[in-house]
Amino acid sequence: MQLQVSKAQFKAKALQYLREVEKEKQPLIITHAGKPVVEVIPYKKPSKLESLRGTLKFYKDPTEPVGLDDWEALK
Repeated sequence: MQLQVSKAQFKAKALQYLREVEKEKQPLIITHAGKPVVEVIPYKKPSKLESLRGTLKFYKDPTEPVGLDDWEALK
């Protein structure tokens, strides 16, 4: 269950709410006039696999010769 608090409540007890998010590992929704405006989520260290996302190079034909300009070691 997600905890929801108003901005005024959060301001008065910010450290308490942040500790609760850290301890419970559950997000906190901060509202203004009853509408959600901010979500505080616990920090999650990215896995090694996630840190590699977007670094893969794709070659349509991996057996095709590579030009001299394509070698990173020569740059």
